[in-house]
Amino acid sequence: MQTRRQFLAASAAVMAGNLFAAPKDSKTPSPELEKLGAVALAEAKKYKATYCDIRIVRLRDQRMGMRLSTERGTGKILAVPNVNENNSFGFGVRVIVNGAWGFASSPIVTKEEIARVTGEAVIIATANAKIQPKPIQLAPVKAYRDRWVTPHEKDPFDVTMAEKLDLLRNAAEEIKKNNKVFSSSSAMNLRSEDKYFASSEGSSIQQYILQIYSNMDASAVDRAAGISRTRNYYPTQASAGWEYVPEMNLTENAQRIREEVIEHLSAPAVKPGKKDLVLMPNHLMLTLHESVAHPTELDRSLGYEANYAGTSYITRDTIGKRIASEHVTILADRTRPRALATVGYDDEGVKAGEFTIIDKGIFRNFQTTREQAHLVGDKESHGCSQADSWATVPFQRMPNVHLAPGGQDETLDSLISGIEDGILIDGRGNYSIDQQRYNFQFGGDAFWEIKGGKKRGMISRVAYQGRTPDFWSACDGTAGPSYWRQFGTTGDAKGEPTQINSISHGCSPTRFRQINVLVTD
Repeated sequence: MQTRRQFLAASAAVMAGNLFAAPKDSKTPSPELEKLGAVALAEAKKYKATYCDIRIVRLRDQRMGMRLSTERGTGKILAVPNVNENNSFGFGVRVIVNGAWGFASSPIVTKEEIARVTGEAVIIATANAKIQPKPIQLAPVKAYRDRWVTPHEKDPFDVTMAEKLDLLRNAAEEIKKNNKVFSSSSAMNLRSEDKYFASSEGSSIQQYILQIYSNMDASAVDRAAGISRTRNYYPTQASAGWEYVPEMNLTENAQRIREEVIEHLSAPAVKPGKKDLVLMPNHLMLTLHESVAHPTELDRSLGYEANYAGTSYITRDTIGKRIASEHVTILADRTRPRALATVGYDDEGVKAGEFTIIDKGIFRNFQTTREQAHLVGDKESHGCSQADSWATVPFQRMPNVHLAPGGQDETLDSLISGIEDGILIDGRGNYSIDQQRYNFQFGGDAFWEIKGGKKRGMISRVAYQGRTPDFWSACDGTAGPSYWRQFGTTGDAKGEPTQINSISHGCSPTRFRQINVLVTD
């Protein structure tokens, strides 16, 4: 028998499906969504709000996994599947009254509820105005009426669960084809966001955003030596459809990590000291995320995040000053194909675009929203406003942040050939970074020794440490465009209450000189 909660959830899903339904090639929002949005705008105007926007959002999240492990004593292979699915549907309204923000939300998407909740937002704004030190100042934005969809051929939510689990089982079984591999696992996450935005400044925007990402893990054990090692594979996390799955090459990479995790078991520990590093894109993306993308968030620099996630060594006085070598140009971009933070518009209706954060080592721009732009003398927002659901307030979140590639003639081999004593690092590992994003330590997933300009055998127990401006000043080369790859991080937490963001960071293999390398436990 269906419970009341199940009935309401099913009814909401049907309603959401009907509301967001539109022909695939439609360029304008659903008329039904526009009618609902108009209710909030009219209600806010009645209360003399100087600004109002509404977001109506449906979120779907599907997570699947398969783990194979060896039962002790019997040697039997145990297979454990895992499936989790979540759906969410509702709306949130923001208003400005007497120069202050008010926000309220609800999971009941009706005209009557929208009118009531808009009134609540006005009450909250009116109360906030009594303690607001200065009136909110929004940068201008153009009005848009548009519908934007993540480019895709096949919606992954239309693929059967049986097909998805078969794919994951086959990958996990491929990893497990050596007895030294104690356990293997494969997983896949799918996420979709149907989103409608309307504002009192004239915008009406509907978007459908898709994300798909997968991973595989191998664990090997040498019981005699008392050693265990792991090796992972994370395909490029992408905003794409199911047609992207074959490009992940799960079976081929399952074979590779099976071989490498066994090699990792016997790999000698690194000899610590100052060494040159070549960092692969699937590793450098995390260093880029933590030491460049986060400290160039303006709200962090201003101290708004101090209580939760710290501040930044970069301040407004840093604009125009050198913080990296001439080989370092960092771009922020919400338009790059398949990147996780790629959208048509941010959650303030600002059209997605690109801007430069660091230009040949010189710091140029913070990430900003409409409310922040004037604080650094900008005339327009950089389009960095986002909320992770209908129930949360949009605030400054990082876009895709990329390291520009080097010249056409620069290759991975040429980077390695210029190193006498160094390490090539692949994949993500444990890391630590201080409150100002200034001092850090990073590990990785796999490491190879470089001697005399040649890549040698695998080594283990590697970490490196440094200070952010010194580290990026030690960069003396990055491979060309043909080596450029982007990888994502899907659990970036920020704010109180915490919100989660997914973004991509792209780069080519990059070389850093004389970095302090540690041997880990």
